[in-house]
Formats: sequence, structure tokens, C-alpha cells
Amino acid sequence: MDRNALCSRLAQQVIALNEAPSLSMVPDIKLLYVDRPSGRTPVMYSSGIVILFQGHKTGYLGNHVFHYDATKYLMLTVTLPFECETFATAEEPLVGMLLNVDSIRLQDLLIDIGDDDSFHPTPQTRGIHTASLTEEMLCAAERLLDVMANPRDARVLGPQIVREILYYVLLGPCGGALLAQVSRQTQFSQIARALRRIEHNYRDNMSVDQLAAEVNMSVSAFHHNFKAVTSTSPLQYLKSYRLHQARMMMLQDGLKASAAAMQVGYESASQFSREFKRYFGVTPGEEVMRMRQTV
Repeated sequence: MDRNALCSRLAQQVIALNEAPSLSMVPDIKLLYVDRPSGRTPVMYSSGIVILFQGHKTGYLGNHVFHYDATKYLMLTVTLPFECETFATAEEPLVGMLLNVDSIRLQDLLIDIGDDDSFHPTPQTRGIHTASLTEEMLCAAERLLDVMANPRDARVLGPQIVREILYYVLLGPCGGALLAQVSRQTQFSQIARALRRIEHNYRDNMSVDQLAAEVNMSVSAFHHNFKAVTSTSPLQYLKSYRLHQARMMMLQDGLKASAAAMQVGYESASQFSREFKRYFGVTPGEEVMRMRQTV
């Protein structure tokens, strides 16, 4: 198989589908297209698997630097704030797909795998991973894009091909991390529960003691395991999450900085503006203006 030719063909398929007037989307799949570069910028990614066919990105999380492109996919098992650099141009845009991992479908897949003696994923606790994009995954991605040209094919065949891609991820080096998403009573699942608590209640006042108690951990164990998964502290994660949510409210809902600050739990608009500039490198007003100019 000519891998470069296949990736080029897949990129062209995504571009064509993205420009189609009525796109037949498959559940849990989102197409990605970026035609301009961006420097190292704070981002917030939800859990999922990013597969690129063209272009590349570099991510920075704590002391970890990771690259993903047409040779490596990115997998997040929890929602994470990190910094990302995008390499793309109008002549050679970044093109790919995002696969959301549905826990129920993943559990069904694991039931079908059963107690296979050859299936022993290595346990992993970090919330972000990269691994080689295999030929099997690329071929499945090609068939997935093919069925998206027809609404019935997308509806009937699409979910089965998504399941196939998940199967190949489970068998690979990220299998243990993916398995951790549906495992219970593990340290990862306890931290994941705390992260969901933050996502759903980030506007509320919450302390580390409270979060640790809710997942039945001591404060010191909670700090240690939280950093193992997210590469940051609980309070820094909460602050980052609030700032990203406020940014989206200003961009999508047109809220002023002071109103967005109140919506995400800040009592002081000036404190919000200071922390926003420290995190994003620009004031809230400058960020809104910059993002609107790039649309």
C-alpha cells in the first residue's frame, strides 16, 4: 500500500465531503479542516481520537510534547486543557477526523472480545496519548469516508466501521488507556469522575477537599493521581476550564467579559481579566477581536 497516496486521497475525500451541501454524517464522527497555521495557543479538547490525513499539530502538556499527523493519531480519554501549535496552509490544509468514543459501544465491543488470552492492554493513567496510525485504521477510515457519500450507507454501515477503528485502537499501544474509560473502581475512573464533576459544575465554588472526598481519596492521593492523568493540579485545571468556557461564551454568545466572568464563577471581573490575559496572552477583548478576524 502506498501510504502517502492513500492519505492524500483521504484528505481529498474529507475536503469534498466538507464542501458537500448535504453531508451524511456518521454518529460520533466530525470532519476536521483548517487552512491556516496557528502558534502555540491554549486549547481545550474533549475526549476522543484525532486522526489526521494531512497537516500536523504539536501539543504541549506540562513537560510532555506530542506530535500527531498522518503517521500518528492523538487520543484523549478525558477533557484536557493544553497548548497546541497547528501547521497548515491554504495550499496544504490540515485535514482529518475526530472520533468520539461512546462508552456503551466500547463496552459492547469489550464484551465481544471477551476473555481472550491474547488481549492484555497495558494499564495507563495519563489522559492524553499518541500512537502510530496503522494501515488497518487508515483502510477503515477510507471505507468510513466512502459510506458518508450516501445517507443510508452512513446510517447503516458507518457505526460498524467506527467500531472497527475502536477495535484496532484497543489492540494497539493506547488500548489500556481506552479500556480505562469504561473500567470502574480504578484510580483513573475516580479522577475521571472528579473531572466530570468540574465540567458539570464549574460555576460553583468547589474545593480540592470536597472533590477528593467525593471520589473517596485522601487529598494527597487525589493531588497525585489528578496530576498523573491531567499533568496539572486540580485548582489549575478548574481555572483553565472556567477560562475556556468564558472564552466560548464571549465568542459564541456575544457576552461581554464581565458577564462571562460571572457566568463561570468569578466574583471579580478585574481578576478574571488578569487571569485571562495571563493564560491566553491577550485581554478578553483582544481575543474576541482576533478570533472574529480569523473566521
